[in-house]
Amino acid sequence: MQQRVVVTGVAGFVGSNLAKKLLEKGYAVVGIDDLSAGTSENVDPRVDFHQEDIRSQEIYSLFEGADGVFHLAAKTSLVDCLAKPLEAADMNVSGTLNVLEAARKANVRKFIYADTSAEYEGIHVFPTTEERIQPIGVYAASKHGGATFCESYRRLYNMNVSMVRYFNVYGPAQDWRRVIPPVMSSFIIRMLQGESPLIYGTGEKRRDFIYVDDVNDLHVVILHDDRADGRVFNVGSGVNHSVNEIYQLVESLLKTGLKPVYKPDLPGEAEITLADITAAKSLGWKPRIDIEEGLKRTINYLEKRVLNANASLTGGRAT
Repeated sequence: MQQRVVVTGVAGFVGSNLAKKLLEKGYAVVGIDDLSAGTSENVDPRVDFHQEDIRSQEIYSLFEGADGVFHLAAKTSLVDCLAKPLEAADMNVSGTLNVLEAARKANVRKFIYADTSAEYEGIHVFPTTEERIQPIGVYAASKHGGATFCESYRRLYNMNVSMVRYFNVYGPAQDWRRVIPPVMSSFIIRMLQGESPLIYGTGEKRRDFIYVDDVNDLHVVILHDDRADGRVFNVGSGVNHSVNEIYQLVESLLKTGLKPVYKPDLPGEAEITLADITAAKSLGWKPRIDIEEGLKRTINYLEKRVLNANASLTGGRAT
């Protein structure tokens, strides 16, 4: 019998790519998204899609008969969370609790929670292992609140919950529409349009970047591997790069001659992220896409799906 999996946040960056991966593997996918951040264009037409808020009890019936749940829906912009902490808590804590309750009532076999490496904001030992966390910012605190309820449901109700802490995920369908977009897509789009990339701070902050397909490979492993039950996994590449190095890599591929413009630093960002991925590798997983290949794939997507679409709408050059 075909297994049925629920994906919240299915119209977002990681969720839309995960849905495609699950469909390729033969799963039936039920997708939930309120489209506050994701777009319906991201959702594969084979997904049984429902535009719903994860805080609503209207979602409960969608979990009936599901074998697994990937809970990815969240308010993820650090800037937005800092500006609207009550909204961040409502979505990331109350929303997560509602999804947990829907999964519990439906007796879903496995629940996978998308946590964040922001849980390590106050930890300054690198590479960072899963054992110690110290969330500081509003986003990190709200995601930690959701994770705390996941652990509570695991202990109280014997729910099979696993958690994945994302480091800096990049690739096709990344949310480039934000006020301050993720660095990869921001650099690429601006440079393809003949605009200088923007760097906040000195550009020496270092990030562990992981390609979205590698993240979703681990998701699928966790879904079916009993060794993952009840555990927390970092998902990163185990290598980090400075923002300046990312600019240089993008420029080496695009050869625009454009120099970056440096802006005042953004508050609340970690200086360094670097994942210890020993736990994930113990499941037989490892990152396959190196940074240069990942950037090439991202550039190809943005050229075809974003810039060409914008150009057709404006009757000429993308704006």
